Amino acid sequence: MTRIAFLGTPGAAVPTLLALAGAHEIPLVITQPDRPRGRSRTPSPPPVKEEALGLGLEVIQPSSGEEIRLALESAQAIDLAVVVAYGRLIRPDVLSIPAYGMLNVHFSLLPRWRGAAPVARALLAGDPMTGVSIIRLDEGLDTGPVLTAQAVDIGPEETAGELTERLAVLGGRLVTEVIPGYLAGSVIPVAQSDEGLTDAAKLVASDRPLDVTGTTRDAVNRVRALSPEPGATLTIDDEIVQVLRARPHEAAPHIGTWAVVEGVPVAGFGDGGVELVEIKPPGKGVMAGSAWLRGRHRSSGVVGQGGSAPVV
Repeated sequence: MTRIAFLGTPGAAVPTLLALAGAHEIPLVITQPDRPRGRSRTPSPPPVKEEALGLGLEVIQPSSGEEIRLALESAQAIDLAVVVAYGRLIRPDVLSIPAYGMLNVHFSLLPRWRGAAPVARALLAGDPMTGVSIIRLDEGLDTGPVLTAQAVDIGPEETAGELTERLAVLGGRLVTEVIPGYLAGSVIPVAQSDEGLTDAAKLVASDRPLDVTGTTRDAVNRVRALSPEPGATLTIDDEIVQVLRARPHEAAPHIGTWAVVEGVPVAGFGDGGVELVEIKPPGKGVMAGSAWLRGRHRSSGVVGQGGSAPVV
């Protein structure tokens, strides 16, 4: 049985771990250290650690590239390593430790959206389609040759969280299917072209605010791309809220204002209205826009970019 080391951290990596564990021997799982979460800041294990321990697999949580190297070398006779959203670049001297190198499950159709946030960047750009690519890791960032890939259509209201879940399941199936042929030499990795290359840069704080002077399309795409985390932001009557679902609305309040239209809140953007379908006010849970209205004492107001003064 093929001995495969697995490197991954978030929930999106779990479907691949499960798929591999059902078909191969997994002598070692490498994941990120426990991190503080929630208001209590209590250290919590990453999803991959929890799943791996439940399967009875050995788990380590190195804090340096050197620790990764030592762990793989001490595991002995590793045929292959599979990486899914591990969260750390793999050093060049580590890539060659497994006999057949390292494969990566990447959530885009490379070379489009190389980088840390391929799902969010595809949604921000309004792409109608994305997919999963299985590549052999090399020294570059998502530049390795491609073993196989599969495209998927993006739903018109699909969020980053929902799309990631679909791609994660597909990735687990694709990499499991391609490994036998790769090990046998019948699947030959094909070098990527740089034609159509785009950068999927990591999301930063400046990606979150919704620009009320922009288009409704851009606003809705931003909401989808940042949902459920970290959440797009909008200032409503001097209060910064997260907007987790939104859709274009035929009503068009003035730019920089919001109004109740048939029982739902609608914000005015540069070319029309956007219904605030789901929001998360400060210190509260996620709620429907209509539920949020029940706690308001007014039926209209002003909106602005999250984190900035309202635009009137």
